[in-house]
Amino acid sequence: MYTSDKPISEKRYTSAIKAYLLATVGCAIFGAVYELFSHGVWSCFMLCAFVLPLLLGAVPFFLMQKRGKLFPGKAADLIHAGVAALTVGSILQGALEIYGTSNPLTIAYLAAGGALTATGWLLTFKKQAVRK
Repeated sequence: MYTSDKPISEKRYTSAIKAYLLATVGCAIFGAVYELFSHGVWSCFMLCAFVLPLLLGAVPFFLMQKRGKLFPGKAADLIHAGVAALTVGSILQGALEIYGTSNPLTIAYLAAGGALTATGWLLTFKKQAVRK
């Protein structure tokens, strides 16, 4: 029976890192192509969207894997959801800026992504503190 409170496996670490690296490359290519056809208008949100899955996803999971630390399953899922929300929000904000408009609802991506990611990390540190 699957319980998501179990630590994630070595195989899941590797697949998460690969997925984050793929998302990083995908966001970089998407941002470059979008900027190419934006008639000289650019947005930092669009250009830097690739940094989020790289620095909030691939790097921490790689470092945790190398140190032998374990993510609880629920915490890893929350971190994945948070990084996805932040990345999508950044791309959406960039597209809106390039189009020349804005929407106050894009702050919801930042709030939700930040809350999910922070909760995932708090659960991770809580579980590791209890183990010691």
